[in-house]
Amino acid sequence: QVQLVESGGGLVQPGGSLRLSCAASRRFFRVNVMGWYRQAPGKLRELVAVVTSGDTTNYAASVTGRFTISRDSAKNTVLLQMNSLKPEDTAVYYCNLNGETTPWAPARDYWGQGTQVTVSS
Repeated sequence: QVQLVESGGGLVQPGGSLRLSCAASRRFFRVNVMGWYRQAPGKLRELVAVVTSGDTTNYAASVTGRFTISRDSAKNTVLLQMNSLKPEDTAVYYCNLNGETTPWAPARDYWGQGTQVTVSS
């Protein structure tokens, strides 16, 4: 059973910063991609930022220049540093990992339970 444990959400004023952290509960044979998605009320879940096993990163246009994703491959953790936060960043943020737990297991997606980020004065 794989769990992705998220932490770091909360309430912050506009212009403030938060750092989200996500750790997998077990080691993986191969991690292909780790990343963060978010879902605001009444909206579809959207990609925020991802990082591949080769450390290639991809960001949503709305967060480019403000958010930074990084990973620790040895610990299967991924961080999201969020600066200059805006009210429109308010959402539930979900951690995602795509990988293989064993050499014979197919790659699949795993999701965290989500952490609330609220940007408000």
